Amino acid sequence: MTQLYRLDCSAADVAARFGAHAGDDPWAGGYIAPAKFAPVVTAGREYVAGPRPAGGRLQPRITPRLWGVEPPPNSDNPARRITSVRNTDSPFWIGNLRNSEFRCLIPATAIMLWGSGIDYEGRRLRHWFAPEIPLSGGATFAMAGVWKDEDVPGFAILTQDARGAPKDAGSRSMPIVLPADDAAHQTWLHGGWDKARALAEKPAQVALHNIDTGEV
Repeated sequence: MTQLYRLDCSAADVAARFGAHAGDDPWAGGYIAPAKFAPVVTAGREYVAGPRPAGGRLQPRITPRLWGVEPPPNSDNPARRITSVRNTDSPFWIGNLRNSEFRCLIPATAIMLWGSGIDYEGRRLRHWFAPEIPLSGGATFAMAGVWKDEDVPGFAILTQDARGAPKDAGSRSMPIVLPADDAAHQTWLHGGWDKARALAEKPAQVALHNIDTGEV
């Protein structure tokens, strides 16, 4: 699973790409690592978690969230935040996933995944990936995410078994990259869990290719 990704555009660019309200988000581009803040796209109420008001959908907006949520009380390492979701049936996640106001889009322009080999210095190989086919609206794509309402609200990225180029590089898992069309984004942000889950559990619809540039 990735522990690093890039979002090489501003909050305003993200807002334009996903039809969201940028607000005062200061993001100007760069790396995102666990326990760091990143812009995510949500469509719930602005200041508090809970059901949306009746009468229609809310406009998506960019909201800063910390990458990683607090682990359950019985965790072996209570200081280590959870950055990914593999088991969507887990009691730890299912309540948030069933309530669409907690689902979010995680904008990115490239994903780092661990490979199976090592470099000449004995370090585990890192590979960078992005969608193979250029997406409408530019290079920014959306990973499926979910957030939790904590003292410092955090998010995690949904994952699936690696396939295609990531699997060939030795990666075991990869983020779920949502199709580029607005219908898929709206399903993830607003749809019932049955439709959102069906979207997420389909075989990878967006092929990733290796864009290694020598970055670490």
